[in-house]
Amino acid sequence: MARILQILDNNPLLDGITLSGGEPFVQAAPFGQLAKAVKERGLQVMTYTGYTFEELLAAKEKEPGWALLLEYSDLLVDGPFELAKRNLLLPFRGSENQRIINVPESLKQREAVLVEL
Repeated sequence: MARILQILDNNPLLDGITLSGGEPFVQAAPFGQLAKAVKERGLQVMTYTGYTFEELLAAKEKEPGWALLLEYSDLLVDGPFELAKRNLLLPFRGSENQRIINVPESLKQREAVLVEL
């Protein structure tokens, strides 16, 4: 983690990090700590997951790492990539079932608040 933070600190062109697969929520506790450190620097965190926001929200009380990673993520691209729904025209997503979610607002409302880019 220290090396990643050092790279961020030494590059003024970076405005955040992206956490992606494997599956970040399988390693949610260390990724949550990294996301927290990134947010403390005033930078953004975007997280990709094969889970849906609703699945994460329902299980976050049982999975403290999930709650931590959600808390420090700004955007979440949720849902598994589905080849049958592949769409190369979608920004930041590979298939039409995936959504871009504003995590802080979604946690407040306890439902997915979508971001259109």
